Amino acid sequence: MPISKDDIISILKANGDHIPALMEKACFKRDGESITFSKNVFIPLTNICRNDCGYCTFRQNPQDPQSNLLLDPEEVNKIVANGHNHGCREALFTFGEQADKDPLVLEALNKIGYENILDYLHSLCVETLDKTNLLPHSNPGVLEKSELKMLRDVNASMGLMLETTSERIMNTVAHQHSPGKDPKKRIKTIENAGKLKIPFTTGLLIGIGETVEERADSLLEIRKIQDKYQHIQEIIIQNFRSKPGIAMQDHPEPSLAEMIKMVVATRILFPDCGVQVPPNLNLEAAQIFLLAGADDWGGVSPLTPDYVNPEAPWPEVDDLRYITEDLGFKLEERLPVYDKFINSEFLSAEVLVSCLK
Repeated sequence: MPISKDDIISILKANGDHIPALMEKACFKRDGESITFSKNVFIPLTNICRNDCGYCTFRQNPQDPQSNLLLDPEEVNKIVANGHNHGCREALFTFGEQADKDPLVLEALNKIGYENILDYLHSLCVETLDKTNLLPHSNPGVLEKSELKMLRDVNASMGLMLETTSERIMNTVAHQHSPGKDPKKRIKTIENAGKLKIPFTTGLLIGIGETVEERADSLLEIRKIQDKYQHIQEIIIQNFRSKPGIAMQDHPEPSLAEMIKMVVATRILFPDCGVQVPPNLNLEAAQIFLLAGADDWGGVSPLTPDYVNPEAPWPEVDDLRYITEDLGFKLEERLPVYDKFINSEFLSAEVLVSCLK
């Protein structure tokens, strides 16, 4: 029987007496006892972004001394080569959305021979595949279908956080200065990735002012897309964290109970997808999320920080193994593309060969 919006809202509003039973129900939906992670390097090509979200510390103004206008090819190759030497398999390429609309970023791209940042990204992905064992996973923000198609051939998987389907949030401090966070644009990108059969990671950002009903709507929107295209490999449930200096520094964070219920609802609604809660943002509660149905730790790097959340270092793999095996689960390393997508339907020939290295 399909799960209704009322069913999801019931989970998200459940009181303490009912939560343990819901967690047990969610765990029955999990496929096996393996908890996975991807060993990666994080490569922020630029932190210039057209969006100015109320919770973000990654974005910088081009004139700021600490801004990273553009990582040059030598810097990128050094990071990727270091990852190769340390046994990483994922090259996580990320940057601010439509950063090349800024004249200073465009000038930096032109100096190294590129007309736009997506052409530069494509070139870096090709070089990564040709020279290392790493597989590109790119998070370039909202894209047109033609842009996704260009990147498909050189990426093992791609990602874009939906964050929320609430258009109301566009008028709040969270997204009022962020045109790329328009839910319609993000939904279109995720749908186009499905049409192109790109293995895809998406997710929700919890605690930026959305209601329980809006959380349910957001989950159901992802479910609708997945039912149609079957390309979503993982759902991330990420909690808003307050940080000094952001516009939302005094905004309350979601409670542990809220997060548990979101993970439960996601697992019950998505038995066919991985469910991740970022471990560096929730290490003390990480085991609780496994008991609520989460089955993946996401990308974890032994070499590079989480540039989006630099205050929250990645846990060591040995620490992840301990908290995973302490509950009787088995920690397993995976590629940035989930196993069920490692075939010619979802991957280009070049990427498929690289997956089998």
